[in-house]
Amino acid sequence: MTTAQPQELDVQPTPLALLLLGREADPRSERGVECPGDLPSPSDPDLVERARAAKERLGDKVFVLGHHYQRDEVIQFADVTGDSFKLARDAAARPEAEYIVFCGVHFMAESADILTSDDQKVVLPDLAAGCSMADMATAEQVAECWDVLTEAGVAEQVVPVSYMNSSADIKAFTGRHGGLICTSSNAKRALEWAFRQGEKVLFLPDQHLGRNTAVRDMGMSLEDCVVYNPHKPNGGLTAEELRAAKMILWRGHCSVHGRFSLESVNDVRERIPGVNVLVHPECRHEVVAAADHVGSTEHIIKTLEAAPAGSKWAIGTELNLVRRLANRFAPEGKEVVFLDRTVCFCSTMNRIDLPHLVWALESLADGKLVNRIQVDRETETYAKLALERMLALP
Repeated sequence: MTTAQPQELDVQPTPLALLLLGREADPRSERGVECPGDLPSPSDPDLVERARAAKERLGDKVFVLGHHYQRDEVIQFADVTGDSFKLARDAAARPEAEYIVFCGVHFMAESADILTSDDQKVVLPDLAAGCSMADMATAEQVAECWDVLTEAGVAEQVVPVSYMNSSADIKAFTGRHGGLICTSSNAKRALEWAFRQGEKVLFLPDQHLGRNTAVRDMGMSLEDCVVYNPHKPNGGLTAEELRAAKMILWRGHCSVHGRFSLESVNDVRERIPGVNVLVHPECRHEVVAAADHVGSTEHIIKTLEAAPAGSKWAIGTELNLVRRLANRFAPEGKEVVFLDRTVCFCSTMNRIDLPHLVWALESLADGKLVNRIQVDRETETYAKLALERMLALP
């Protein structure tokens, strides 16, 4: 019996394969993977003290932002917490801070760099903290979509509206084409503005927020909406469908909020009689339609703050926040549970952990700038234009 010897194969990995293996980085993608430097061990019992000491050494030179979806071990070091846009604005309001350490994901750090001064440096503790939703719309794909709209004869009628959860490239595209940015809390006002400028809206990159806002908040029908799939020729749509549509929704979604289903809502109502279902508008349309309350992350927090003692709530958003809210409101007699039986963290948001934060803070304290997020001047100009249109909304 003989054993065949393995042969050397002359196979060259593709750039995508290298990216997925964590050996390369795509500068035009949310998925960065390079993180130079030696991280401390996650089992190091001194991590909390090291983070505190480094932050104290930096003093007013550093301002730490913590997104609501961050884990508690990171949130404890945040100077302010909030959603992505609130944090970017908070950073801009602290011009004396030389370093902005953004504990969030890549597109959020980009927005902070766009809104802060040239003298401030935005740092993302782990460059691999991207956003799957933002990754679902690349600059090349959106440019191709605009060509499709042009060939269908509708581009001049279309106003792009891009969700804050998008890359700087997409924000810049939006600004160049007369559109604006929106958040989950002002999406209705943004769409109302857009429809005063044109007859149709191209909504990027989250189809669910676009559909829910158009149908639930503005009285459109599901038939008014079509979904553009960048992986199909012409987006999988005919010219006639594009001409008939009011809302052209990009085929993107949040990997966390997209997990919630109508079955989740029905199940929690059976398990917890009298429960209030409160979900984020990034959830699927049938989930939003079945919920008792719908709103942004900040709306969810304020709703629970105002809720009476003894009330019961099932929350459809990221687990770190839900767990934090459950602990916060338990002493007030409010029961807060995760909407689904299946636990679901935001995997990319959770890449920002205590070892990465310690490494970033200690590096800055030692005078070494690491993991800087910097948007090029042209992209920043047009992206800021789209953001300023949003800020000017009544």
